[in-house]
Amino acid sequence: MNEFWNQLVFDNPVRSYFFVALAIVVGIVFKRVLSRFIAGQLFRVASSMDSRLDKTSFVKLLLAPVETFLISFIIIAAFEKLKFPKYWEFEIYEVSFKNIIHSVAKTILIAMFIWLLLRIIDFIALLLKRRAHLAGGQKDHQMLVFFRDFLKVILVIIGMLMILSIAFGFEVSKIWAGLGIAGVALALATKESIENLIASFIIFFDKPFQTGDVLIVNNITGTVEKIGLRSTRIRTNQKTYVTVPNKQMVDSIVDNQTLRTQRKGEIRLQLDSSTSPDAILQLVEGCKKILSKAHVESPAVFLNDISGTAFQFTIDYFTPPIEAAEFNEIKQKVNLEILKLLENLKIAISGTSVSVKLMR
Repeated sequence: MNEFWNQLVFDNPVRSYFFVALAIVVGIVFKRVLSRFIAGQLFRVASSMDSRLDKTSFVKLLLAPVETFLISFIIIAAFEKLKFPKYWEFEIYEVSFKNIIHSVAKTILIAMFIWLLLRIIDFIALLLKRRAHLAGGQKDHQMLVFFRDFLKVILVIIGMLMILSIAFGFEVSKIWAGLGIAGVALALATKESIENLIASFIIFFDKPFQTGDVLIVNNITGTVEKIGLRSTRIRTNQKTYVTVPNKQMVDSIVDNQTLRTQRKGEIRLQLDSSTSPDAILQLVEGCKKILSKAHVESPAVFLNDISGTAFQFTIDYFTPPIEAAEFNEIKQKVNLEILKLLENLKIAISGTSVSVKLMR
């Protein structure tokens, strides 16, 4: 029996392969238990900062990356106990196959670890998002989304540098020096992207608008749905989805209709030039009564101008910053009442009656 266990296969005894296989099987069997235990310990650390954390969501979010990291670590650690076979000691483009295997293994571990950290960032963002939602802070919510994406990009860059340094032996200082030389060319090639990134920071710190605001920019009217690192997404009134670069959002004139203090309604009438002054005075008084019943603010009714063909009649009024549907109802009600008043006073609109005579 000892001869069997000591028999060499690829320069390793069968006993070593057995223990490696046993370790991998045990790791696969108990990976869920170990993953839940580790996730539970991480949850304890997180719950010490906020006791209202949802443990189920936390564990579910971290379970997959923790399991993958554990099984990858167990497999790589188990195979490290084996001697590298002499049959595989060859080079590929002057790089030994052994070094390639080690580099791939380190890359997998670093990638799994970065994935785990990305999931932790996602959970923290979800937690802070819930707090912002309970506090009613839409601006805070959008800033969380922005900085979550920004931190994830930074973390991925750090992970790539770790892979180059730890797995492939590159000196990070030389990489930074090379980036410094190539930085000018890279900046020129990505000039617009960098400008949009800087503009995104300007938007978040200057706060000219936020998610949910109704904007008019570059002849586009719609609701802001997302402010990203490069662009702002707007849902237009036609329900289309428009992507506007952040640089244009900063450089253009942006009309934030959500921040207005009032909505304005206006009516411009051209009365027939045969209308008497008494009828115009009655129209003025009647329009004021209609507007007073509509509970609008700062109404203004007056004869604006006199021309040879018509009298220019102006009606302006304001409402609080109510929803568009409610404003349209008030506007329609006022318009219909004024039309009825014009009919009762027998005041004609200029150009509404045209007579055509055929001469022979």
